[in-house]
Amino acid sequence: MPNEGSYEAALKRSDQIQADLPQHPENYTMLTGDRPTGRLHLGHYFGTIKERVRLQDLGVNTNIIIADYQVITDRDTTEHIRDNVYNMVIDYLACGIDPEKTMIFTHSAVPEENQLMLPFLSLVTEAEMERNPTVKAEQAASGHALTGLLLTYPVHQACDILFCKGNIVPVGRDQLPHIEITSKIARRFNERYGKVFPEVAGLLTSTPLLPGLDGRKMSKSYGNAISLSMTAEETAKLIKKSKTDSERNITFDPEGRPGVSALLTTAGICSGRDPKEIADEIGMGGAGQLKRYTTEVVNEYFAPIRERREKLAGNLDYVKDVLHDGNRRANEIAHQTLNEVREAMGMVY
Repeated sequence: MPNEGSYEAALKRSDQIQADLPQHPENYTMLTGDRPTGRLHLGHYFGTIKERVRLQDLGVNTNIIIADYQVITDRDTTEHIRDNVYNMVIDYLACGIDPEKTMIFTHSAVPEENQLMLPFLSLVTEAEMERNPTVKAEQAASGHALTGLLLTYPVHQACDILFCKGNIVPVGRDQLPHIEITSKIARRFNERYGKVFPEVAGLLTSTPLLPGLDGRKMSKSYGNAISLSMTAEETAKLIKKSKTDSERNITFDPEGRPGVSALLTTAGICSGRDPKEIADEIGMGGAGQLKRYTTEVVNEYFAPIRERREKLAGNLDYVKDVLHDGNRRANEIAHQTLNEVREAMGMVY
């Protein structure tokens, strides 16, 4: 975790960029993405997808990577990966990502982007990679041995960001170390070989963390996540099944009442209301009333997204076209950047 000083500095920089974005969107190139390990859920939507749509609509040059190679950092199989990738594209489009404005592409289809790993790995030390808290957390969560790919994950992310000259990355506070290592790589490359890469800043997202339905982190593996691909009926069923407690009076207490508070947070974020206000309103109505209200506001919020999703799911050829076009554009950009890198390093023969 970066020290408080560097967090304060990152926050200040992020606030400056947020203020400048509406005035000068053309000065910014955003890169962000997801690992296709399963279905995207409400945590992804409110945590990052909504922000991507906002930046895209402001006129920022937006790019989304589906990090398929990163699936094998801590897993021994790529079973279901194609299905996960196509569903991810469907989710993005249903949520408002416009392929005319945003480039959507996959790691494995852009070899020249991945080739940046070689010069970039020479710019970081083993200690710097091992110190990265996200790598440690991911390894601990998966219980998997530390693979070389997981160890170099932050460097691979630097390739993702820098190949398209990305200079802003929407992140939560816990991901700031990734941005720091990307900035370090860009700076060291520019100092050593000549200026090719921009300065990179994290765009800190202000969205409150959306917990899973049981109060723990929202995760498919915990079975506590409402996926964007779920129907209204499946959502109702999942919310109905969620664990609350035996106290009838509904109060907002994330520490003492994680299950009840998770439902209140979900209802609050979907209705734009304060969870405490919802709790006061339901009061002695108990968990049954809370679950009904949460189901209603979640389903109402996601109805138009689900409608678009259903249409897209029935048109897989279009979804594939979007991906092929994104991959084609990404390859053109990667080719150009790799040429600049070779040029700077004197490796043009």
